[in-house]
Amino acid sequence: MKKVLLIAAVAVFGFSNVNAQETEAPAFGFEQGNIFLEGNLGYNSSNDKNIEEKTNQFSFNPKAGYFINEDLALGVQLAYNSYTEEVAGTDAEDISAFGAGVFARYYFLDLGKRFKTFAEVGVGFETAKDDLADVKANGVGAGLSLGINYFVKENIAITFGLSDVLSYSSAKLDVDGAEAVTEFNANINVFNNFFETAQFGLMFKF
Repeated sequence: MKKVLLIAAVAVFGFSNVNAQETEAPAFGFEQGNIFLEGNLGYNSSNDKNIEEKTNQFSFNPKAGYFINEDLALGVQLAYNSYTEEVAGTDAEDISAFGAGVFARYYFLDLGKRFKTFAEVGVGFETAKDDLADVKANGVGAGLSLGINYFVKENIAITFGLSDVLSYSSAKLDVDGAEAVTEFNANINVFNNFFETAQFGLMFKF
């Protein structure tokens, strides 16, 4: 009799445990100590046969962050961009740029279980080179961005980012006598043309 009761108890416990695992909701979101990797990759190529112009543009922008609490993450980011242009079979432009910086991201609103909205501020530097003209430029910048993560799984999310809602930059050619060029931008129309201004990427949470 005792064996029957023991077997029944084990069976009930096992069923309850399995049922709890099946009904437990996935944890969409972040907690202290989480690390994320995020980035976007872009490529564009055009060929205008009317004016015999070909262009190629490539960009790669990875970043990594660490959550110091469930709402705030600090991290580092890199950026690489290249642009080439050919007109009538002759190279017209060959520009490459590399940048690095730091950022802070704050999650302030949950839109349901899977949508997490954030604001991000970042500062960094960039160096660019025109290989054809043999000219270099260096600059610094800061910006405020808004974005949304949509979790397709517990540890994978799609990022929709509105870059440089507010931004400041200062750049200077690396030649004698050159003066710095500064720019401040407030892009208040980003919500009117969302799909033209947004950047899309992938996030992996660990």
